Amino acid sequence: MNIHYCADYEGMSQMAFDILLTNLKAKPQQLICTATGNSPERLYEKLAESYKGAPKIFKEIKIIKLDEWGGTNGDYPNTSDYYLQKKLLEPLQISKSNYLSFDSSPTDAKKECYRMENEIQEHGPIDICILGLGKNGHLGFNEPSKTLYPDCHIADLSESSLKHPMANKMKTKPTYGLTLGMANILKSKKIILLVTGPSKKKAIKKLLSREITTSLPASFLWLHPNVDCFLDRSSL
Repeated sequence: MNIHYCADYEGMSQMAFDILLTNLKAKPQQLICTATGNSPERLYEKLAESYKGAPKIFKEIKIIKLDEWGGTNGDYPNTSDYYLQKKLLEPLQISKSNYLSFDSSPTDAKKECYRMENEIQEHGPIDICILGLGKNGHLGFNEPSKTLYPDCHIADLSESSLKHPMANKMKTKPTYGLTLGMANILKSKKIILLVTGPSKKKAIKKLLSREITTSLPASFLWLHPNVDCFLDRSSL
């Protein structure tokens, strides 16, 4: 893992943007996995700004959603889907056919996971996976546990995840998560990890120790040959 120490959130976002844009210019036809939340938000804004001047760069990309809240009865304004629509898909004019996504209110969550796994098998592997670091070290809804799942699966949400600002705003609280698994993530050709937020100091310290453990899913990124971790120094 290549650790890039950035002065602040803006610098972190800019460095990640520069690397991502360079990759897209070199190969416009890519499958990109996108996380939600505060960590990648400014990166997405920069992509939207770049689109205005060079829309052709983004014409062939496909987006796959990393995860989604489950059991919310489609509380749309607070779903991961809504976030990505507003922050990324609409600004970059990504067509529905180029967007692979968990249903935000599936009738059968297990079947939905099977469907998404088939989508990855057909369109993957992921070229670039954009991730944020959870307060407890999770990636997507791959939560700290004795065991981690390789493929798309229904996840038991941790207390930390249930306190996430997106979940707090929901009228119907999520009861589970839908997420890409650890193997889906680790098979990505390139991974961009964005680390910011003072509440993540403990997780950052554990990650930098390089100890690989299921109690910190993000630590498995040390096993990947092509990870750029952008660390906001103001979070330390």
